[in-house]
Amino acid sequence: MPFAASRTLLAAAIFASAAPAFAAVQTAPLATTEAGKLAGTVEDGVASWKGIPFAAPPVGQLRWRAPQPAAPWSGVRQAVEYAHDCMQLPFASDAAPLGTAPSEDCLYANVWRPAASPGAKANANKLPVLVWIYGGGFVNGGSSPPTYSGARLAKQGVVVVSFNYRLGRFGFFAHPALSRETGDGVLGNYGFMDQLAALQWVKRNVAAFGGDPSQVTIFGESAGGMSVNTLLTSPLAQGLFARAAVLSGGDGGTSPAPLAFVEQAGVNFAARKGIAADDPQALDKLRALPADEVVDGMNLASRPSGDAPTYVGPFADGKLAIDSGRAFAEGRFAKVPVMIGATSADIGGKTGFMVAGARSLAGTLAGQGVPVYAYRFSYVAESLREQGAQHATDIPFFMDTAAIKYGDNTSARDRAMSRAMSTYLVNFAKHGDPNGAGLPAWPRYARASDAIMDFAVAGKPVAGKDPWGSEIDAAQAAKP
Repeated sequence: MPFAASRTLLAAAIFASAAPAFAAVQTAPLATTEAGKLAGTVEDGVASWKGIPFAAPPVGQLRWRAPQPAAPWSGVRQAVEYAHDCMQLPFASDAAPLGTAPSEDCLYANVWRPAASPGAKANANKLPVLVWIYGGGFVNGGSSPPTYSGARLAKQGVVVVSFNYRLGRFGFFAHPALSRETGDGVLGNYGFMDQLAALQWVKRNVAAFGGDPSQVTIFGESAGGMSVNTLLTSPLAQGLFARAAVLSGGDGGTSPAPLAFVEQAGVNFAARKGIAADDPQALDKLRALPADEVVDGMNLASRPSGDAPTYVGPFADGKLAIDSGRAFAEGRFAKVPVMIGATSADIGGKTGFMVAGARSLAGTLAGQGVPVYAYRFSYVAESLREQGAQHATDIPFFMDTAAIKYGDNTSARDRAMSRAMSTYLVNFAKHGDPNGAGLPAWPRYARASDAIMDFAVAGKPVAGKDPWGSEIDAAQAAKP
């Protein structure tokens, strides 16, 4: 074979072998944020970016400080894997086990959106945004669990954002020395400060991913639902979202607690580590503690108890987190459409905290003219064979990740319920109303009609008067 011909064939072979890698580089979705450019991935029609810093790592001297701006970067940052979840002792029985190792360096966000069609102008139409806030009792949880993926929701025409916020003593901690250092600033609730910082980041940057910053829906479950209630009433969160969904968040967010009480818990913890309350180096010594010593064995299964508490958790600081129950009753909250409910066998049972709390708050909000859509999740995945829907079992159905949660055991009925519930949520994000073509009508809640949507045991959404309403009301009225 002539040399020229062989050289041509060799070049063609080299190009052919390199083509897949070249195509992968070319098709990686790019987004330009305020801190720099990001390269994500595309899979099954969904573009995603993971591990995006929305604030500086809260380590060293930034431990127990408000989140600071993320450092900008040059070039293109690869955003293809989840970053660390926030520091904690993982909970063995967690309904959504973490997908990454915990670390104090954890303030990262993740974004999913429908992939652009070939030849289409990227981000031509801004999409509604869903922002997920995980639960875990404010001591566990993270954005990396597979059942928290936003990919399936994004396929329905929305941008989905999840993020991490500080937990346990990293997220909720006070000490007299910290109060002196902070002065008149916001104290103690660093986890809530992270949530605010994430929502502010969304407002400034989500358009780079094709999202509409004026059409943001926050939704969270358990501690995430309580966080939504806190954000609904926080003076500092106003204007950061247009709708909210509360999954098993009870009837409030934060309760009043004297700062001195919360500070004393910090003093007690410091003393446990050999740091005296009047030590002039107390803060430096506390910030120098290894992260696992700050966790100190605490998680959902093991919380400190006794007469000298070393952890209190979220509290009403009066600036970011206020007395949510009182604020709701007095009409001092964001008047945005709200979806709210709980599972049928939730924490506290039929007449307890989650179920009764959701019912109470739905009535309070609806009574002030807010569009409210109340639900109860009674469905049990066919493989579970349990009596009643347990706490957190509605998450994979609202996020359309039931097939991820239950794997090969996922039934056709499970998938149908997952499609229906996720479609209601997406409709709510798009219009402030969950109703849409092909779905049973979900009536707006009012105390007089008392109509809720029951995601029923039989596997279909059924609207009607709350069958437990009278019993719950009677039980609440009988409480001292």
